[in-house]
Amino acid sequence: MNERKRYVVPLPGGRSLELGARTLVMGILNVTPDSFADGGLRFDPERAIDDGLRMLADGADILDVGGESTRPGALGVSEAEELRRVLPVVERLAAAGAIVSIDTYKAGVAREAVRCGAVVVNDISGLQFDPELGRAVAETGAALVLMHNRGRSDEMYRHAEYDDVPAEVGAELRLAMRRATDAGVRIESIILDPGIGFAKRPPHSYAVLAHLEALAVLGRPMLSGPSRKSFLKAALGERAPAEREWGTAAAVAASVLLGAHIVRVHGVREMADVVRVADAIRDAAVPASGS
Repeated sequence: MNERKRYVVPLPGGRSLELGARTLVMGILNVTPDSFADGGLRFDPERAIDDGLRMLADGADILDVGGESTRPGALGVSEAEELRRVLPVVERLAAAGAIVSIDTYKAGVAREAVRCGAVVVNDISGLQFDPELGRAVAETGAALVLMHNRGRSDEMYRHAEYDDVPAEVGAELRLAMRRATDAGVRIESIILDPGIGFAKRPPHSYAVLAHLEALAVLGRPMLSGPSRKSFLKAALGERAPAEREWGTAAAVAASVLLGAHIVRVHGVREMADVVRVADAIRDAAVPASGS
């Protein structure tokens, strides 16, 4: 187990994310009527805001607000509708002091969300869906999460063919980084996500998770998002998303031990405990491996 590299990711307003000393917890707030994980419970913005504040109390370091479901097979929504869903939630949570991430691939949504207080843009497309998004992020000074993906939600599994999953994911994330820097995004602002469950069948997702350490050569902090995803069924059997928390706990612990700097989760209180214990194990293991 190698020592996890530390990074300082600048944020708007003079703040920064300190990554590496401990694993940060990103809580998922889907303000959609068709979220795969909660069935749309947070489509009401007041419920989403209350749950976001509860996540902060339970140990979330970042809140990731999304207004469009990106589960496999999901259909897109208009920019106007996405803005209507997310802006009240972003604004209230940012005003409460939260570090807010906007989960979007649309430049217009990113700009408005940052104007309302978001400081991270989490793009599932790795700057492949909206050619203006990279420039929008560069202009706002937000941090940028680039996720590995192939194709949109309704077609991603058609592209789930790999000869060497970790190598191909790494190479395609490197291309995403180039798209970002070509658009003016500072390299220090980039966080990478290997895209567990996106354009990947279960063996691919397990392989990329098992080889997270290999992606450290890209020189950027890593976000891992295994929470409640369908790849867990390959090990657990048929389970509803809410019944995959124990499997999620195993994947989160593995993510921490293999070098993730941020884990993106639904059950913040439970997974914050998992992260604390996994961090303690990691901290104990690294000095021993170098002795």
